Formats: sequence, structure tokens, C-alpha cells
Amino acid sequence: MEITWLGHSCFRLKSTHGVVITDPYSPDTGYTMGKPTARIVTVSHQHLDHNFTRGIGGEPRIIDRPGEYEVSDTLIIGINTFHDNEQGKLRGRNIVYLIEMDDISVCHLGDLGHTLNSQQVEQLQHIDVLLLPVGGITTLDGAMAAEVVRQLSPKVVIPMHYKTPARKSPELETADRFLREIGVTTAVRSRNSL
Repeated sequence: MEITWLGHSCFRLKSTHGVVITDPYSPDTGYTMGKPTARIVTVSHQHLDHNFTRGIGGEPRIIDRPGEYEVSDTLIIGINTFHDNEQGKLRGRNIVYLIEMDDISVCHLGDLGHTLNSQQVEQLQHIDVLLLPVGGITTLDGAMAAEVVRQLSPKVVIPMHYKTPARKSPELETADRFLREIGVTTAVRSRNSL
């Protein structure tokens, strides 16, 4: 599997069975994802920085609701969560997606705004790669994100939804606090692809 970060909370997951794009964003975010094509697009919630499906080519299947889906040997399970720590009263609902492709389990947390309850932890067992928001304010902050990592014990963690030179959102934090919370002193840098 090839995982490419396209900016913000958007990733391209490429397997032998096709491509999944997560949370495509509007060009207003400051990022540019080009015009990727996909077989499947997941949308965690209906904000323009997460649901810009018309920016994806290839007539993809759009998954934007909780439930279980199987498309071209890709299993996707959408689990209801909240965008805030007050049961959705401030920012509404969020969908966490567990995506299984090529015997690899990827969990995309969308704009999760709270630590997980025991039932959610049970539903999200055996995660290989965890994609989690760390920028705070509208999602998990660094400390809460570190707690979610401890709850799920994934093999690989990739932070997302944080302040970068492209996304100069004054309300988001950088990933630095999260990295300190999990004890990482030097982040692994790549060409945005694993």
C-alpha cells in the first residue's frame, strides 16, 4: 500500500485494488491537491475542508455515512463519533473510518474532537496505520491525540489537520505539541509518501 498525504486531512491510499481518497478539501484551505482520481472517497463530516468531492475525478463511490461497505475488495467501516467533546453540541457529528486494503488496516479519524469510549476502542482494534488530527481547537489537541494513540496502540501514526506553511490557519496548532506528548524529538520527514 502507498499512503500519500495531500494536505490537511486528505490522504491518497493506493492498493492493488484501487485508490481511496479521504476528506478532500476545497482550494480555499491553502493546499493544492491537483485533480486526483479515486475509486472511493470517504467524507468524515460536511465541512468544505473535508467534503470537496467534486475535486476528485474518476466517478468515485462517495462514502459519507456510518456503516459497513465493501467496494472492489476494500472494506470500509464508518463509526459515529463527535466533532467536539460535548457529544456534538458545538460542531456536530464526525465519522471515523476503518479502511482495510491489501491486508493493511488504516484508521482515519476525520475531525475527531474527543478521546474514545470503550465501545469505540473495541470497534477499532488492530490498526496498522492511524491518521489522526493533532491541531486542536476544532479537533484533538496534542495531549488528547496522544491519549487516543495510547487507546488504540497502532503500529504507525501519521498526524494530520494541523498548522503548516500552506494552512496558516491561526486557530490550528502545529504538530509540535503532539510530537512532544508522545516523546518524539525528531519527526520522520518524507516526500509525503510512505
